Amino acid sequence: MRTALPNVLLAIFLALLAAVPLAAPQFWVAVGNYIGLYSIVALGLVLLTGVAGQTSFGQAAFVGIGAYTTAYLTTHFGTSPWFTLAIGLALTAAIALGLGFITLRMRGHYLPLATIAWGISLYYIFGNPT
Repeated sequence: MRTALPNVLLAIFLALLAAVPLAAPQFWVAVGNYIGLYSIVALGLVLLTGVAGQTSFGQAAFVGIGAYTTAYLTTHFGTSPWFTLAIGLALTAAIALGLGFITLRMRGHYLPLATIAWGISLYYIFGNPT
């Protein structure tokens, strides 16, 4: 017969973990945000290179699209960062899907070259103010 004690302990642990940002100093919360963000980026890179066996040099461009969308909508329109996070994720997924249909048909050295080209082109699209 199984007991409910592990479930209760897990619930208590998750409640304490959710309460940490409320009691922790702002510096710790900022460092935790950076750790979470960079962990997600590294996990995406591991899934792409290790699991899928693909080589991509343009992954940072997709991270930049999501971050730029979220920051722009939050600062210029005053919307909630949580709402703009969903919009940034959806826009990044749509752009990645469109570019993936074009790029992932390439094999050999052409795939890394194409991802470098997409990364550079997105840099110049979003980096140039003119």
